[in-house]
Amino acid sequence: MSTDQFGLAEGDYVPDPDRDTTLLIDAFYDHLAATLLEHALPVELTTAMRARQSELEAANQHLIVDEPARHNLRMTLALVAAYEFLLPRLGQAKALAAVRTSFVEPLGDTMKEGTRAMLDNAPDAFQAMVELSRSREEHAFGKGFVFARPVDDDRRYHLDVRQCFYHDVLVANAAPELTPVMCAFDANWIEAIEPGRHGFRFDRRTTIGTGGTHCPFHFSRNHEAG
Repeated sequence: MSTDQFGLAEGDYVPDPDRDTTLLIDAFYDHLAATLLEHALPVELTTAMRARQSELEAANQHLIVDEPARHNLRMTLALVAAYEFLLPRLGQAKALAAVRTSFVEPLGDTMKEGTRAMLDNAPDAFQAMVELSRSREEHAFGKGFVFARPVDDDRRYHLDVRQCFYHDVLVANAAPELTPVMCAFDANWIEAIEPGRHGFRFDRRTTIGTGGTHCPFHFSRNHEAG
């Protein structure tokens, strides 16, 4: 089985929201099953969680603004469904931790290794990352997110997320405390960037999920012009 399930290493990755979301959700529930055993809870709860996810999707259809949003809704509501079952059984702190680790960890190494290989093999790692970001903005995020680009040139690509669909869905479903889980998932590719090796750095000092007004995704070459 390939360890690069998203096909990042070859540098020609195009987001496939249906495939990517299904991979993430399946990995999430698989990890949750093991977590349930650790807490002496029945593994069968994941079946009930999936059923609840389907109910939530039906109730939240009005939030879908385009095709990417359809898949982002599935992913976000998987977290909500799991959290609803875990919260009364584990308490908030443990429930949040279980959801976070089950969402972030299963595909973490795959994403990190694939992203690093892509950057290592690219003639221009900065440009490769910018192109990947643009592709994901169009195909994976879509109109449910509002982007601003205060700087966009050959040396800096500073993208600000002004509206986050994940956060909007979680607020609508009374679970805004789960938004930082979505933010944490990005560490899987962020940690693959090595400024000394790849010639650029990445900065994200805050997020909407952690109380910021926006999420800055700022890519800058190591030696900026001027």
